Amino acid sequence: MNHVELTACIAELSALRYTPAGIPAANFVLEHESEVLESGVLRKVKLTLRAVAFGMLAEQTVQLPLGNAFRFTGFLINARTSKSVVFHIQVIDQVLNPI
Repeated sequence: MNHVELTACIAELSALRYTPAGIPAANFVLEHESEVLESGVLRKVKLTLRAVAFGMLAEQTVQLPLGNAFRFTGFLINARTSKSVVFHIQVIDQVLNPI
């Protein structure tokens, strides 16, 4: 199953664009920072990830403030032009009490 949930901040946000089919699209960069327990050792985790949203979610995304924490849900695919990963966002929830 390809299902990802990530709490992150929007670090960069491109202007709203439209696909050739006329669907709104928003490209952005997410940043995540936390600590996780791995093999009994506390590890600091930092992640920067390219993301995209389509349709009404894209229109909402371009209005979100940079730097605020949100919970993103979606799936991962390889970018069309490279072997890098892109997080396709399906749901965005505001995080009320980020840790």
